[in-house]
Amino acid sequence: MNFDLLIRNASIVDGSGAPRFNGDIGIRGDRIDRIGDLAASSGEVEIDLAGRIAAPGFIDAHTHDDRLMLSGPDMAPKVSQGVTTVIAGNCGISLAPMPRAIPQPVTPPLNLLDDQGGWFRFPTFAAYVEELRGKPAATNCALLVGHTTLRVAILDDLERPASAAQIVRMRALVSEALEAGAIGVSTGLFYEPAIAAPTEEVIETCRPLKDVDGLYCTHMRDEADGVIDSLTETFRIGREVGVAVVISHLKVVGEANRGRSAEALSFIEKNMATQSICMDCYPYTAGSTVLSADRAASSSRVIVSWSKALPEYAGQDLDAIARKMGVSEEEAIRRLLPAGGIYFRLDESDVQRILRHGKTMIGSDGLPHDASPHPRLWGAFPRVLGHYCRELGLFSLETSVHKMTGLTARNFGLRDRGVVKEGAYADLTLFDADKVDEAATYAAPIAPARGIDAVIVNGAVVWRDGRPTGARPGRVLARLT
Repeated sequence: MNFDLLIRNASIVDGSGAPRFNGDIGIRGDRIDRIGDLAASSGEVEIDLAGRIAAPGFIDAHTHDDRLMLSGPDMAPKVSQGVTTVIAGNCGISLAPMPRAIPQPVTPPLNLLDDQGGWFRFPTFAAYVEELRGKPAATNCALLVGHTTLRVAILDDLERPASAAQIVRMRALVSEALEAGAIGVSTGLFYEPAIAAPTEEVIETCRPLKDVDGLYCTHMRDEADGVIDSLTETFRIGREVGVAVVISHLKVVGEANRGRSAEALSFIEKNMATQSICMDCYPYTAGSTVLSADRAASSSRVIVSWSKALPEYAGQDLDAIARKMGVSEEEAIRRLLPAGGIYFRLDESDVQRILRHGKTMIGSDGLPHDASPHPRLWGAFPRVLGHYCRELGLFSLETSVHKMTGLTARNFGLRDRGVVKEGAYADLTLFDADKVDEAATYAAPIAPARGIDAVIVNGAVVWRDGRPTGARPGRVLARLT
């Protein structure tokens, strides 16, 4: 038999959580055609893994890659760490729709995608999807439409709840987005432009999800003292709309909440008995978002990730910047704005407890347009495989891969993705289990992972020999349940 691509002598971790097995993988077109002993076969391109790992391509459950897929379509931060599919449009922030000229200056946190506003040029979600399909990226994507984007598009006063008429307009935009290919709605109720949105506004805006079995994904209102109240609100929204819920980057924030991950997980498990709930987590004790004095005050350390006013300070610690300026940290923040920050606010034991939970998916939550980004942008998935799996033994390699692939594909409805089996799409990551690890650090955050041999998307090699190949076979994926 002849194949377009033949992977020989692989140790196959198939994404289901089952034990690895040895075999060859024959690919024709965009699908896996045969798995087994293919010694008598040949391929136009052959890769001999000599016993190294072949796994499904990793699915990043939580990204902000909406613009990156167009402005940096080789997707190097993602394919370099084995990611073949990204879930974009999280935290209420999506690049579309924007049926009017976006108000200036760009409202945070929408400025995490583009602080100038020029990329918010898609009046409909369909126009955005059309451009993604016409100018494919190296990775696949599944798209969420952001509630905060809808508020900015429709409301003139973001400090008020939407009126009944404004909700009708937002709901129409949700319906259009779902028809165009969005798989759900995301909210960022934690952020200032959505804080004023009551639960009822969210429920009514999300009503169209029910008819298409869409997802409700949320950066909850409070991940600190009020985490249980926010989970309660999240589950209510899911129940009243009648759809599955995804809790974005589950965490418990702040010194006073150390150890409360056990309480949060117990509460989640209780509610899982009566409704569909899942969650993602990033494998770090620091998060990253818009710079603010409130968030800085509750953090043990803050790194400035970008500053429009004073770009020379990107990558430096806030306390050091304040000393150089001869001012308080609060005044330094005022001078830096608009800006982004990396906040150290989580406890390692809580991170590990959430990561270890059987229902937790892996998401990077990386911000690709930061001048000095959080290292999770380039390193989240290899960090799980290297630090948490191989070094700490938090879970097996098979479990690690399942959290990045089969579990995520099932939760997001990505049929024939996230698994190595005959007939599935040929999204694959080939790596050395003994060497795979993050290379990105807080001091040097832009660095490809170690130990990734090759990455394949829809049968095309997109990363090999430590660099992108130039292939851009990515597709916009539908939710199929």
